[in-house]
Amino acid sequence: MTTSPAVPQRTDVLVVGAGPAGSAAAAWAARAGRDVVIADAAVFPRDKTCGDGLTPRAIAELTRLGLDDWLRAHTVNQGLRAHGFGQVLELRWPGGSLPDWGSAVARTELDDHLRTTALKSGAVGVEGAKAVDARLEGGRVRAVTFQRDGETFEIECERLVVADGVRSGLGKVLGRVWHKDTVYAVAGRCYVDSTQADDPWITSHLELRGEQGEILSGYGWIFPLGGGQVNVGAGTLATTKRPAEVAIKPLMARYVEECRTHFGLEGEARLATSALLPMGGAVSGVAGPNWALIGDAAACINPLNGEGIDYGLETGRFVVDLLDTDLSVTWPALLKEHYGEAFSIARRLAGVVTVPRVLPTLGPAGMRSDWLMTLALRWMGNLVTEEDRDSAAKVWRWAGRQSVRLEHRPPFT
Repeated sequence: MTTSPAVPQRTDVLVVGAGPAGSAAAAWAARAGRDVVIADAAVFPRDKTCGDGLTPRAIAELTRLGLDDWLRAHTVNQGLRAHGFGQVLELRWPGGSLPDWGSAVARTELDDHLRTTALKSGAVGVEGAKAVDARLEGGRVRAVTFQRDGETFEIECERLVVADGVRSGLGKVLGRVWHKDTVYAVAGRCYVDSTQADDPWITSHLELRGEQGEILSGYGWIFPLGGGQVNVGAGTLATTKRPAEVAIKPLMARYVEECRTHFGLEGEARLATSALLPMGGAVSGVAGPNWALIGDAAACINPLNGEGIDYGLETGRFVVDLLDTDLSVTWPALLKEHYGEAFSIARRLAGVVTVPRVLPTLGPAGMRSDWLMTLALRWMGNLVTEEDRDSAAKVWRWAGRQSVRLEHRPPFT
């Protein structure tokens, strides 16, 4: 499906950003019978800094979009192989109300396929157009200003969905503020040829060490992508009080060399990129009367594992059901209802991990217990849904409620 050569002057729903969040929103809105334009600053296919992993939570959303068979034609993994502190544990995806399998697809391919899905659903695509400003009347966005090839043009809209990623340039224009006193992440990834590109497990190294051998508050990963390559990356957690004083690309390069023999890594690392990630909903100014920020733009990223694709897909679906409401009221309320408890307790736990000596003390004890690590996998991956009624889900939700009561940081005030 190709994009329309003519840029529409107006539309019912304008989606800015064609990553997983924006493409999901555009697809669901078009399927609901709305006129939709989805615009992005890039020309597709394009690359994106990401681990490329798709957890069962993301699989559930992609299946809703009808992409189950497409996913299964790629890699299918059955869980996480955790390395650290002298132990190796293979932890299966817990299943329950979510699928019991995961996958991994390079973002260049995933995002292009999702955008194509939105176009096939009826959305009109605009590529290479950067959103630079918005025209507002009484708090409502009436039009968004774009620049492309040295030209400036507007697209008028009745409703606006902002899905332009972690930096969210349009979000800033609309008043988005990132609160860096909460935990955030610095992460990088690259691609390497590997003899284990079809490994049925994704791998995580929980004992990530710096240049001086110190244990860092983060982890390294190796996600098999099939086709002879793996995604290799590393990320560290930080706060304004305890910033990440590490150069992420050199850290990633060392990690590749450390894993080279054991994981059959061959040749040079390619396409090394890095990113700064606001996490756990640590932004305010996420909505106005007829506009809303979704996905990474709304900092819907898990503070304990850096996963954001699942929340992007979810928020893209959720926002469509609220387009005829006052989004300044309904959208923050929905984010709090669905993610407030989990994000609050996850931010709190991630902040604790940034404290020196916490991970070296707790890590070895946790890695000695399959039961504890299986529980940690479920909690850290937020693989708990509202339908789950088992004791682990109840404990997680209870902890989240207690954490929210103690919150004083946006957006959970």
